Amino acid sequence: MRRILLILFLSFGLAPIAAAQNAEIEANIAAQIQAFKADDFDTAFTYASPNIQRLFQNPDNFGAMVRGGYPMVWRPAEVRFLELREIAGLLWQKVMIVDGEGQTHILDYQMVQQDNAWKINGVQLLGNSDPSA
Repeated sequence: MRRILLILFLSFGLAPIAAAQNAEIEANIAAQIQAFKADDFDTAFTYASPNIQRLFQNPDNFGAMVRGGYPMVWRPAEVRFLELREIAGLLWQKVMIVDGEGQTHILDYQMVQQDNAWKINGVQLLGNSDPSA
């Protein structure tokens, strides 16, 4: 009986932590998307992990990559957060984005924690689909 109570306590005790983590991850992705919509690539760059920042070197290069490679992220009509998953020890936030032409895109954001903040360490386009299918 004590074991069951301990398991329940740990499960319910960790649920608020997971919910707070999920909310912070979603807020960071949403803030980066808002910065893109405002063409504020300096701010959008701050949500990228140090690895991504080193790869693109500056906000202008980063902005050019997003405009060219991820136009649905640069100018989304709708953004909906789907599930947060752990895969091989890494957190991935699945996001559904509808672009200005009504096309649905599913993206996976790899998240890493840096200095007590969540940063975007990469985005993978999973495809165009109907999430209800």
